Amino acid sequence: MLALHERVRSAVVDACTRQASEQLAAVASDVGGGGDTIYAIDRVGEETFVQGLADLAGGEPLCLVGEGLPGNALVLPRGAQERDCRWRLLVDPIDGTRGLMYQKRSAWILTGIAPNRGADTRLRDIVLAAQTEIPLVKQHLSDQLWALRGRGMEARRFNRLSGAREPVTLRPSRADTIAHGFATVVRFFPGARDTLAAIDDEVVQALVPPTPGRAACFEDQYASTGGELYELVAGHDRLVADLRPLVQSIRSAGGLPPGLCCHPYDLCTALIAEEAGVIIRDPSGAPVDAPFEVAADVAWVGYGNERLRALVEPVLQGALRRRGLLPPVGPTADPSRLRR
Repeated sequence: MLALHERVRSAVVDACTRQASEQLAAVASDVGGGGDTIYAIDRVGEETFVQGLADLAGGEPLCLVGEGLPGNALVLPRGAQERDCRWRLLVDPIDGTRGLMYQKRSAWILTGIAPNRGADTRLRDIVLAAQTEIPLVKQHLSDQLWALRGRGMEARRFNRLSGAREPVTLRPSRADTIAHGFATVVRFFPGARDTLAAIDDEVVQALVPPTPGRAACFEDQYASTGGELYELVAGHDRLVADLRPLVQSIRSAGGLPPGLCCHPYDLCTALIAEEAGVIIRDPSGAPVDAPFEVAADVAWVGYGNERLRALVEPVLQGALRRRGLLPPVGPTADPSRLRR
């Protein structure tokens, strides 16, 4: 799988080298159905990934679940049946397309592998995950991370100039405060940004006393869930809260259609972060879970460590409940609201 990721990385970087941003940013598909827009650069990653996986699947059939595939699923080799597959793969060949196609920031290749339980397979079933950085053309280093459930996380760094691969140590933040660190409430796209920003301000002001002329903490709107998970793993970020599914009702009340949210394939490498020591929860505090598919909206919060979770989570939940965005505590709570 790591070799396949490297193959995709090379193909995408080569495309970025040869083609202008306007070509890479051309819309290839925008059919709706709960998924994201597919850009021309996405097709490069998808086609390379599927071809490489077809080569791997010669000895054993595999069920591939991902955006842009016919029916969002594909059994390889072609002609094989889903019931014959031992493994189910949830993939995003390019997570962070928008930043990459305009050469602003790295994107990531994401893969999570779970025993095939058919339609009953879920994110929490993933036992092996890998994510590989797709660097900017001007960037010569690229990180690759992987984890087997219960065995910890491993990482290596690839040098595009020398071809060398070296182990790299990544460690989540050990801080017990968000002061002078990166703590982000996700609001990449238009719609309900005022609500999300107000939640952000309320949490920060409750945890870090404002000081005249000083920044209490910082944010990083990295439009890539895999990239956000990496930043938590690397200790660059202390908090990332993606609450977009919770504000869909606010968008609707304002006459806006449902907004683009995090989907299960965006979180298919959460296992890596968890094995590294990052705490991943839904806004209610429960472990994040979702169907093994492409359309579900998933809210999640990542904390650099358990002390940060203990500090931030009650304040964040209070801010959400005051706005009616989190179910009340008790038997009337409905966790499914977080995974619509």
